[in-house]
Amino acid sequence: MVPGEENQLVPKEDVFWRCRQNIFDEMKKKFLQIENAAEEPRVLCIIQDTTNSKTVNERITLNLPASTPVRKLFEDVANKVGYINGTFDLTWGNGVNTADTAPLDHTSDKSLLDANFEAGKKNFLHLTDKDGEQPQMLEDSSNVDDSVHDRFIGPLPREGSVASTSDYASQSYSYSSILNKSETGYVGLVNQAMTCYLNSLLQTLFMTPEFRNALYKWEFEESEEDPVTSIPYQLQRLFVLLQTSKKRAIETTDVTRSFGWDSSEAWQQHDVQELCRVMFDALEQKWKQTEQADLINELYQGKLKDYVRCLECGYEGWRIDTYLDIPLVIRPYGSSQAFASVEEALHAFIQPEILDGPNQYFCERCKKKCDARKGLRFLHFPYLLTLQLKRFDFDYTTMHRIKLNDRMSFPEELDMSTFIDIEDEKSPQTESCTDSGAENEGSCHSDQMSNDFSTDDAVDEGICLESSTGSEKISKPGLEKVEMAEADQRKDSIQFQLGEPNSLMYELFSVMVHSGSAAGGHYYACIKSFSDDQWYSFNDQHVSRITQEDIKKTHGGSSGSRGYYSSAFASSTNAYMLIYRLKDPARNAKFLEVDEYPEHIKNLVQKERELEEQEKRQREIERNTCKIKLFCLHPVKQVMMENKLEVHKDKTLKEAVEMAYKMMDLEDVIPLDCCRLVKYDEFHDYLERSYEGEEDTPMGLLLGGVKSTYMFDLLLETRKPDQIFQSYKPGEVMVKVHVVDLKAETVAAPVTVRAYLNQTVAEFKQLISKATHLPADSMRIVLERCYNDLRLLSMPSKTLKAEGFFRSNKVFVESSETVDHQATFTDSHLWKLLDRHANTIRLFVLLPEQSPGSYSKRTAYQKAGGDSGNVDDDCERVKGPAGNLKSVDAILEESTEKLKSLSLQQQQDGDNGDSSKSTETSDFENIESPLNERGSSTSVDNRELEQHIQTSDPENFQSEERSDSDVNNDRSTSSVDSDILSSSHSSDTLCNADSTQIPLANGLDSHSITSSRRTKANEGKKETWDTAEEDSGTDSEYDESGKSRGEMQYMYFKADPYTADEGSGEGHKWLMVHVDKRITLAAFKQHLEPFVGVLSSHFKVFRVYTSNQEFETVRLNETLSSFSDDNKITIRLGRALKKGEYRVKVCQLLVNEQEPCKFLLDAVFAKGMTVRQSKEELIPQLREQCGLDLSIDRFRLRKKTWKNPGTVFLDYHIYEEDINISSNWEVFLEVLDGVEKMKSMSQLAILTRRWRPSEMKLDPFQELVLESNSVDELREKLSEISGIPLEDIEFAKGRGTFPCDISVLDIHQDLDWNPKVSTLNVWPLYICDDGAVIFYRDKTEEVMELTDEQRNELMKKESSRLQKTGHRVTYSPRKEKALKIYLDGAPNKDVAQD
Repeated sequence: MVPGEENQLVPKEDVFWRCRQNIFDEMKKKFLQIENAAEEPRVLCIIQDTTNSKTVNERITLNLPASTPVRKLFEDVANKVGYINGTFDLTWGNGVNTADTAPLDHTSDKSLLDANFEAGKKNFLHLTDKDGEQPQMLEDSSNVDDSVHDRFIGPLPREGSVASTSDYASQSYSYSSILNKSETGYVGLVNQAMTCYLNSLLQTLFMTPEFRNALYKWEFEESEEDPVTSIPYQLQRLFVLLQTSKKRAIETTDVTRSFGWDSSEAWQQHDVQELCRVMFDALEQKWKQTEQADLINELYQGKLKDYVRCLECGYEGWRIDTYLDIPLVIRPYGSSQAFASVEEALHAFIQPEILDGPNQYFCERCKKKCDARKGLRFLHFPYLLTLQLKRFDFDYTTMHRIKLNDRMSFPEELDMSTFIDIEDEKSPQTESCTDSGAENEGSCHSDQMSNDFSTDDAVDEGICLESSTGSEKISKPGLEKVEMAEADQRKDSIQFQLGEPNSLMYELFSVMVHSGSAAGGHYYACIKSFSDDQWYSFNDQHVSRITQEDIKKTHGGSSGSRGYYSSAFASSTNAYMLIYRLKDPARNAKFLEVDEYPEHIKNLVQKERELEEQEKRQREIERNTCKIKLFCLHPVKQVMMENKLEVHKDKTLKEAVEMAYKMMDLEDVIPLDCCRLVKYDEFHDYLERSYEGEEDTPMGLLLGGVKSTYMFDLLLETRKPDQIFQSYKPGEVMVKVHVVDLKAETVAAPVTVRAYLNQTVAEFKQLISKATHLPADSMRIVLERCYNDLRLLSMPSKTLKAEGFFRSNKVFVESSETVDHQATFTDSHLWKLLDRHANTIRLFVLLPEQSPGSYSKRTAYQKAGGDSGNVDDDCERVKGPAGNLKSVDAILEESTEKLKSLSLQQQQDGDNGDSSKSTETSDFENIESPLNERGSSTSVDNRELEQHIQTSDPENFQSEERSDSDVNNDRSTSSVDSDILSSSHSSDTLCNADSTQIPLANGLDSHSITSSRRTKANEGKKETWDTAEEDSGTDSEYDESGKSRGEMQYMYFKADPYTADEGSGEGHKWLMVHVDKRITLAAFKQHLEPFVGVLSSHFKVFRVYTSNQEFETVRLNETLSSFSDDNKITIRLGRALKKGEYRVKVCQLLVNEQEPCKFLLDAVFAKGMTVRQSKEELIPQLREQCGLDLSIDRFRLRKKTWKNPGTVFLDYHIYEEDINISSNWEVFLEVLDGVEKMKSMSQLAILTRRWRPSEMKLDPFQELVLESNSVDELREKLSEISGIPLEDIEFAKGRGTFPCDISVLDIHQDLDWNPKVSTLNVWPLYICDDGAVIFYRDKTEEVMELTDEQRNELMKKESSRLQKTGHRVTYSPRKEKALKIYLDGAPNKDVAQD
């Protein structure tokens, strides 16, 4: 390039052409290489990753030139899958070269052809572990820049975060990654759910040489203790695994199990300092009488003096306290400025305060109140110094816990010698007290810490001892005085610590960090290893190197990096606990080497290694095991059995058949050679293919490899010894052929044939003809494409695919020479028979134990009405051509004999028909029959039958009716069949199955209330969801014209006696009923009348579910379409509900009883009935069934919602007009103390209860009736009934469900007393209906002063009372669960402890 005339750079001509030529030469060279490569044969390599290094095993395909060296193949595979080359093996797959199982050499320069690869074909390879170790990910390799790991600190970042490391940003990270040990050499701990606080403390203890070595020296005696509940032993095992395991992370479940925790504890986050104290207490208890009995005190315990010195005479009183950690405040109380450093906070901790003014101290020497100085002095610092930074506080402005994220620096080396001051010890006026060490062990607290939220907690925290005694819980003694000689002993101890220079220099080695807010967050630990002086971040599973700069980021403040809750809580990652170790070469220990381990630790190491190897082998087996669903149709029971077949991928098909044969327990049923495995689609019930000639093929190849799920199943197919297996080829469709016999009206069991979709209907007929031996010429084939969708295959040239065949199909064939062929298909006998077959279900009906016969009476009804039909003929037509009349006749004869004998007995006793009108038998009152119009004899017979039912066994009948209620007594809803609310087949699609209808028995009219009620109900009828006819609780058995709905259409019904299996109601009368499920419940009940022995209106139908719960089926115009084969039905005697009637549960409201809701009985209410009329009908039932003799004005009915009393029903209210009523209805019956005060709907009935704080008790409930919703009226009424002056009345609304129970320890401060509102129907009261609970009190009444003993005793009583009523009780403002360690391995069930 040279400058031009206008100072522009232009290319030289020769340089330009030279560059252009070079480009052309390079392009030509590339083209030649491509051309040569195109001519060279290529090798297709398909590599399946079979390791567990990734969540999803990849399958990659490489198309390489045949001359490619094997070494280059490994490199390409490594780049594709993201593994480090040389950390995995490639072995031949099952596709080709199955004989050569040795792994390929990743350093070989052989070409692919020389290494036995085949050009132009698929070459299957498996990527496997190398020497039992899983492949290393490229992101985990040691040659990656460690600065990425060094910069990482904090909890696991979100995906895509700038602070995320490669381990966690990688999509391949999964639980399986814990199988690979971190490159740091340290092992992480798995977070069970919210156990990060535990993991941080355990890693800190593990990295403390003195603690780990002492733990190793302790020997577990299995004969003395269960290893599962031994905390030291489980910690010992955990430390051994942390030191020797090859995994990335290990579980802590064994440790938490030794604490006595269950899985729910894993979801409770606790304070790490709290855990440290509780764990140390537990270890001390476990190590009693051992060499390690004083280990915690030797390592962590310090001593301080709590003193008060008179400023006038110099007299001083003091006591000695011990501590395990020093709590340092972040901000002084009332200040907005935080301490800048730990040193400042320590100085503030020992800074004395002056007691003056009203806080003056009474001096024993001066005998008066004097100004004094109160403070703390450190006497002894522990070897391991623990500092807790009190970052959690309570904001009294917002009344919430907060976290203080202010910056507080801490040094790597801390000189504690400046914090011991012995100046005051030289004064002759100083007096001391005895050392209270053991009694006061724990965290020390000064008066300066009064703003700490934790001091307000009333939760009992700590270890739970089964045999703990009172001596172990000694309260701190007061300030005492002793002789000055004991003070000299203390001075000697202080002088010893100050004797040598730098004797109190501490070095930082653990920082436990909290990231988050006071509501929750995450803990992790930054720990310095004493082996290499390197800092590491122990963040649950992840362990990484960090630097001193990362430690400085945990000081807090705005300069820190964003933490776990990056957007909402900036700079919320900061240090919470610091642990320093005294720099003393004489005491500083190193970790024990392997050869220095005690013998029992060596044995434990060996044991854990063997367990880990065994686990690894088991994982390898699991990884190579095919797990697939297995089905088998039992050759004898003809029941489809299901199981899961787990077979190793290298097992052959023959071995898999033998495993399946044994799994299905067929050894004693058929020989092994009569079984085989075939590919099966369970969803379509389709046999996809068989495996002829592949008995020695590995299952991994047959199933397409080891997969988590398969798109198909396996069927263990069986045959008879004289049969041969049919070959199933892919592409075939399976057809189940049912042969229909029109004469016998039967449908045979299916015969399976296989066809192709491109076959014609004519060819398909020939195929079926061979299988069924039916003539093809006259054959009719009907395809059932879906439920009840029948299609006649009438076009011989049409293919099966065009006709709608799929994988699995069902057809019906018939080949008789009848005129039925000439009829239209939908009018043919064949269609009707198939329609009946598709809609017929089998039900098992349990009859009542004592069924009064009524069959002869029914016969009389029919004859008196001029019906010429014969009873036996009717029964035959009901049963169908294949019915068994003999068994049915036996039942009917028995019922008839019972009726004759009972009727004769009634005549001898002088009974007459008038007894049927007795009001005592409310279940059958006011029942009239339309059959009365047919003749007087019928009416007499009907009344006689009613009389018999009512008087034959009244006690038994009453208990039968009561058992109906008892069945559902534990439910809040009435006993209504919930499964018939919707139906997939409506009754308007029914089809006649016979040209001759069966004359069914007539039912009874649905009169249940007087004519005036019915007229009123019709006049006020509303078409709402719960009052419309189609959604009402019951329906009439007759249509609008008065014709029985059962007579509208013929429906198939066949009943036979049935003997129940053992344990299924043996000894009772059962019927096996085959019935068309499109039949209505009304018609079904009429068919059952001959077998029950009473009219259909006199018995109820209950559906039995799998849990043996029974629910009444009441919707008479609904079909049985919700029922399925083999459902059970129970028949119970009693009047069934009719149209417009509802069965209602009546419960008694007892407001001042421990259980305020008591079930009384089931009653029947109807549309148009007034509340007073329902009360009139309830009175005799209450007298007979419940022993309650009440007058109509002495009780009321009111709404019941769960357990809450609601609206009071007035006598003139009408059901369905003023009161919505539904099938799921319950009401309260409340006995009144006096005259009913509720007269109008504008009034409001409120339940009030007085709280007496001076006596710590609640008065019984009293009801107030307000004329309006005014608060002033409420206050006036409360003042009137209590005598409290109006201006001193305070009230609060109760919380929760009735009776709004609350502890007397909480009621005074927990409720929202005296809300500033003028009406009751606004927030926060929202009292708009009857039944609200109001507590009130006298604001001038003081709360009773309770001693600790009285409070504890009252707490126990209240806890017991509230637990009995099902109400939860808490006595602490702290909501989280207290942290406890149970030394016996199980929680203490004592109520007081809870």
